[in-house]
Amino acid sequence: MVNFLQREMQACSRSANTTHLSSTGALSEKLSDRLNNKSSQADALRSLDSMEPACVMVFNACDPSGAGGLSADIAATASVGAHALPVVTGAYSRDTSEIIEYFAFDDEAVAEQARAILEDVEVAVFKVGFVGTAENLSAIAGIAADYSHLPLIAYMPDLSWWSTAQIEEYLDAFKALLLPQTTVLAGNHSTLRRWLLPDWNSAKTPTARDIALAAQACGAPYTLVTGIALPDGFIDNVLASAQAVLVSGKFERFEAVFCGAGDTLSAALSALLATGTDLPEAVTEALVYLDRSLHGGFRPGMGHVLPDRLFWAQNEPITGEIADDRADHTSDEKSDHSAALVSADKLSGQEAATLDLTINLPQHATRH
Repeated sequence: MVNFLQREMQACSRSANTTHLSSTGALSEKLSDRLNNKSSQADALRSLDSMEPACVMVFNACDPSGAGGLSADIAATASVGAHALPVVTGAYSRDTSEIIEYFAFDDEAVAEQARAILEDVEVAVFKVGFVGTAENLSAIAGIAADYSHLPLIAYMPDLSWWSTAQIEEYLDAFKALLLPQTTVLAGNHSTLRRWLLPDWNSAKTPTARDIALAAQACGAPYTLVTGIALPDGFIDNVLASAQAVLVSGKFERFEAVFCGAGDTLSAALSALLATGTDLPEAVTEALVYLDRSLHGGFRPGMGHVLPDRLFWAQNEPITGEIADDRADHTSDEKSDHSAALVSADKLSGQEAATLDLTINLPQHATRH
């Protein structure tokens, strides 16, 4: 199944054009630590078990609708060839339209789940979704600090369903505790802008690099900003550092309202990094995977559309609700459901300089 998915994504990638741009200068000391080569022991283990999937430890909530949370993490991680180690941080009470309530796990329960499996299984990447409380964030940050050689992908979802006091407490704790441990921060442009640039007063909308600069000031060297509005019904998704844009992928906007897209993207990215894919390529492939999942989206209830993360397992061509909606817009260009090229000449200054630096996030052995 994985080989089929790889062929599907490669076919998409040939028609899906994304710009890869790399920054100059020395990497931060923190990131350099995360990018160290595997130990000889890990090399030996991997050579013996080369057919075993890499493992991603995911911290997230249980979502009974299957839209996001651990359901999204497990399906997306498996789809791109890795194995999810799910740590439950709490549970939603929700349907496919809205979140009604959230019930958080105790931080000791979260920590015990994670540390028990870390003593047994080699973990390649941490992925953090919604964990519910400042205490849980503190527990996860402590674990990440103990395994600081592992990349950590953090996704910040839309929290508008929560109370203002709860949102502020959670975001403050996330910024203080988890961002210093984060390798790549992922989130929607509007969500990250409100959080990281609350005092932005320019008439010009902040760019992905503006947001990445704010994230880097808190310790996260890379930021994946999604849902940047473009003219003519397109959106841009940008991986950026404070110095430069590294990847830019333009996609056609869907008319439907989706639930679970952010967890799907960040889980796919985490799994691709765990399998040894370098960061820019992993972002590109994760974006294509998300687009295909949305293209086959379905509505199981009366609310929002859910991504079909197992689109690649279908024997028939994608015929989901979104595929039907988009059929009328299909042209002779194969990129209608894929990323469109954002030419480097449309970027300015340092962003337009395509350089030779490759950012690798290799697997590492778990320290016991």
